[in-house]
Amino acid sequence: VFLDVFTGTSDPYVKFKVAGKEVFRSKTIHKNLNPVWDEKVSLLVESLREPLYMKVHDKSTDDFMGSAYLYLESLEHQRTLDVTLDLKDPHYPNHDLGSLELAVTLIPKEGDFRETHQSLRLSDVHRKAQLWRGIVSISLIEAHDLQPMDANGLSDPYVKFRMGHQKYKSKTIPKTLNPQWREQFDFHLYDEQGGFIDVTLWDKDAGKKDDFMGRCQVDLSLLSKECTHRLDLPLEEGEGTLVLLVTLTASTAVSIADLSVNVLDDLHERKEILHRYSLLRSFHNIKDVGMVQVKVIRAEGLMAADVTGKSDPFCVVELSNDRLQTHTVYKNLNPEWNKVFTFNVKDIHSVLEVTVYDEDRDRSADFLGKVAIPLLNIQNGERKAYALKSKELTGPTKGVIFLEIDVIYNIVSPTLFYLLAFFEQFVFEKHVDVFSNASSEQYSFLLFVHSFCSLFLQLFVVVVWNFELYMLPLLLLMLLAWNYFLIPVSLSFSFFQDSERKGFMNKLYAIQDVCISVQNALDEVASYGERIKNTFNWTVPFLSWLAIVALCAATLAVYFIPLRYIVLAWGVNKFTKKLRDPYSIDNNELLDFLSRVPSDVQVVCIPYNIHRGWLPQDCNS
Repeated sequence: VFLDVFTGTSDPYVKFKVAGKEVFRSKTIHKNLNPVWDEKVSLLVESLREPLYMKVHDKSTDDFMGSAYLYLESLEHQRTLDVTLDLKDPHYPNHDLGSLELAVTLIPKEGDFRETHQSLRLSDVHRKAQLWRGIVSISLIEAHDLQPMDANGLSDPYVKFRMGHQKYKSKTIPKTLNPQWREQFDFHLYDEQGGFIDVTLWDKDAGKKDDFMGRCQVDLSLLSKECTHRLDLPLEEGEGTLVLLVTLTASTAVSIADLSVNVLDDLHERKEILHRYSLLRSFHNIKDVGMVQVKVIRAEGLMAADVTGKSDPFCVVELSNDRLQTHTVYKNLNPEWNKVFTFNVKDIHSVLEVTVYDEDRDRSADFLGKVAIPLLNIQNGERKAYALKSKELTGPTKGVIFLEIDVIYNIVSPTLFYLLAFFEQFVFEKHVDVFSNASSEQYSFLLFVHSFCSLFLQLFVVVVWNFELYMLPLLLLMLLAWNYFLIPVSLSFSFFQDSERKGFMNKLYAIQDVCISVQNALDEVASYGERIKNTFNWTVPFLSWLAIVALCAATLAVYFIPLRYIVLAWGVNKFTKKLRDPYSIDNNELLDFLSRVPSDVQVVCIPYNIHRGWLPQDCNS
């Protein structure tokens, strides 16, 4: 397909419409005025009197770039024709906007087209119901030498990521031209050939539109899988460089089969799987925790999503980063799928999610219902009817789904996996190659050595070594005395300065931001309080046993090792962490552990097993 636009560059894509409804949307070709899509799609047309309407847009600005009509009555049946259409703008009919080239074949409909044909490519709006091929993990590390956007010569930068319909936004780093974020974002990869991730940098401004600071792009097709790539990306339409770590990870071994092809029903295969995850093989492959087999049998009494009083349901099964789906059963409220899904288990505390959608060819799939089942709550071989719930799992919706699930896992491997993850950060050899990279790593290394020998570390060691308990209330008294003499004066001075500098709207926005921050903080504190309570209530027995092991180890450590030495070791570890891994993302093992314990809301919404074996009445389906 050839396009000719007056000036500049564009990111064109094409919308196809029939009778005013969008039936297909092409992929986006980035930064190209002569794009080649090379895509195929089968479209159902009810009447040849309705022309096929095509509109070309620019993805980055969503500007209209021209349109054309294809009159189907002029086409010959069963013959492929090369068609060239001139793009026009109705408001400027004399302008030459380029041309669109298509290869079109008109095939008469035989029987039920929807049951015998599948679209060769789902549009972007359907991708949330499509099987992804892998995960793209992006670690946003830092930026250098950014353009100052504020009157004080600094900026308040944050970053936006976009790949298709997936979007992320980083936190804002105030008043700096060399921000460090240390954040990680995960994208689902649908195309095996990769794709593009659009990255834009913005300056946060309270009460007005944020300032654009530059853009860059990550071409995933150029990156190899299963390894981490460090990218120093110069910003286009701006100043500075953005530093990212990008890792492409393929989905783990998953499979779909008919109900007649069941691995666990074969006694020989089942025996081999049980042997693979037996206690004697606990140390063979610590990261291979287990496997889960899900039989999606049928659903009954689904909600009618179409105007005909029927639905076109299909089922999506998700576990961690893996996602599989059944075929679509058309015009049916009691569909039978009879499919078997097999997943590898990487975290035994994962929650299996089964969602039912209604397929729509002219818009995104409609949600019909969902169930969430913790793996530890599954009773093997039991065929059970699960009541479908809303997206948030807070209330029931119409219909039930029949599932039969088997989980086989090694009971020791999860604990070994967590211990391995905890101690991996202390393995120095893993990061030796950091010191043999480019000059920027060498510069970072020198900075970290300087940090190691800095006055702060020496001061920390001296204070901890000489600390006595009476110094704690003395320090508080000194702080109170200091604030008593200095804070009133500085407050009054800054109050008058702020009153002159800030307007009413700025103050209002500031109050709003503070209120939202306080509300989020209180919610987070309450959630962690509930998780701690549920740890001691044995809501998830495995995690409670893991807490017992950790507390026993902590008790022995504190009993035999003086607390002063433990605090010194903790402080030296914090100061030298950047030396061992300059691009590590801050992580708290205690918070990671608590994140796996359900809060009270999750206990109500997801049926976790309690140690006495009962389930909350609201969740018992």
